[in-house]
Amino acid sequence: MARILLIEDDVPFCKLLEKFLIKKSFEIVTAFSGSEAKIKIKDTDFDLIMTDLRLPDYDGIQLMAEIKTINPNVPILLMTGYSDVSTAVKAIKNGATDYISKPFNPEEVLLVITNALAQEAIVIEDSTIVSKTVKKTTVQKGSSFIQGISAASLKLAEYIKLVSPTNMSVLVIGESGTGKEVIAKSIHENSARKNSNFIAVDCGSIPKELAASEFFGHVKGSFTGAIQDKIGFFEAANGGTIFLDEIGNLSYENQIQLLRALQERKIKPVGSNKEIAVDIRIITATNEDLREAVKNGDFREDLYHRINEFSIHSPSLLERSEDLMLFSDFFLEKSNQELNKNVIGFSEEVMSIFQNYRWPGNLRELQNCIKRATLLSPGDFIEKEALPVEFFQQEKIETTDFSLSENEREAIVEALNRTNHNKTEAAKLLKINRKTLYNKLKLYGIN
Repeated sequence: MARILLIEDDVPFCKLLEKFLIKKSFEIVTAFSGSEAKIKIKDTDFDLIMTDLRLPDYDGIQLMAEIKTINPNVPILLMTGYSDVSTAVKAIKNGATDYISKPFNPEEVLLVITNALAQEAIVIEDSTIVSKTVKKTTVQKGSSFIQGISAASLKLAEYIKLVSPTNMSVLVIGESGTGKEVIAKSIHENSARKNSNFIAVDCGSIPKELAASEFFGHVKGSFTGAIQDKIGFFEAANGGTIFLDEIGNLSYENQIQLLRALQERKIKPVGSNKEIAVDIRIITATNEDLREAVKNGDFREDLYHRINEFSIHSPSLLERSEDLMLFSDFFLEKSNQELNKNVIGFSEEVMSIFQNYRWPGNLRELQNCIKRATLLSPGDFIEKEALPVEFFQQEKIETTDFSLSENEREAIVEALNRTNHNKTEAAKLLKINRKTLYNKLKLYGIN
């Protein structure tokens, strides 16, 4: 049982939080001032300390520094009001484990506490530790996978956890820019194949005449330009995972070649009579409806079933609206490191703009926007002036169009489809309350 010291001068709130955490099997000790907390820290060992940023007799940052002199290894969580978020970010740079802004929900509290106790640092590809965010961003070592807290993100994480240990072929379906390759990498890194190669292939960039050579390799002299033997993607991925992005772009002939390789688990390099056995896991991705392509005769049905033993929906940023600032903070830290900058966060105006934007380019657009804004920002915070002009033009157009009843109906239908007709989640996507959604469903005759 983890022992937590809760430092909070708001007695009713402190008692409420204490009761909640005790129900979750934590041992809680409370202190209502910084002075009282210091006495208890000297007398008792704690697994975690949660402290309000503003105390009647202490500045939270100062108290944190003094706690660290007593026990440098204890993780400290800061509880802060919205207006103090920038201060909390600075505190993290000075040693705080994480921070959480009030008001917060129970799931958020448990998530942050669990991660803090586990001492799970956020790691990006160069293994550098970066700052934590208000709602914990979980990034797996060696990847850029971010586990959010939205319903769509939690389902995505659950599916990845379930399918990763298996050898099932996975089809990742989602809009452009939603991070389908990151999902594929995460599946690989959580599988028994994690110590073998992960080979990513953009099927849309391979000319159909060269696809066989790229996939299966070739021997010297097999065709004009084949001046030496070449190992193909499948052989390079032997023992590991091959990820075929935008698989719907393959020609019908290339689909036949791919199907044969997947069925027999053997490949034959172009110009060779020798077959090579390969042990690979295949993960594919598409932003189009392959079922429709099958109906139209553009994609082989047998190949579709071969690659779709398990499908995962890669949610759009609109579907993960609760995770927007998680991703924003992560991309900001990444941009700071790449550009050698030290921008702390976003102005309230920019945060509001982000939350009202529809993000048609999804995570890729968000990352590019933040990287550009980080470069242009001279101060501690990204301001509105650092955002691209196109950003506001599209925002204005989309806001105007949505007011038209015909487009509003389409938007509601799309939101219902994306949430599998979960009206609560659809209302969140549309940024309206559930009652308003029911009224509009009745108005437009949507069942």
